[in-house]
Amino acid sequence: MVIISSLLIGAHFFRWGNYPLVILALGFPIILAVRTTWAGRVVQLLLVLASIEWIRTLLMLVAERRAAGMPWTKLSVILGSVAAFTIFSAIMIEVKRDS
Repeated sequence: MVIISSLLIGAHFFRWGNYPLVILALGFPIILAVRTTWAGRVVQLLLVLASIEWIRTLLMLVAERRAAGMPWTKLSVILGSVAAFTIFSAIMIEVKRDS
């Protein structure tokens, strides 16, 4: 799930031409190879930030479409689903305690 969320947010940043964030988005699942508490928490934080970006984008695009009199329901369902999937990915990461 983390990899799919990473690919989705990476594609989002790529579409907007933000290449440093594309690299960050595609690289953050690699952090999970480090099996420590901080690594899991960092990836969870990045996924939460990604879901906030999806919600921000959803609100921005819906406002633009409504102002232009264009349909926006399908857009909101799709981006809302992607935001929910991303936050669910963050919740599903198991973080074990360092002993």
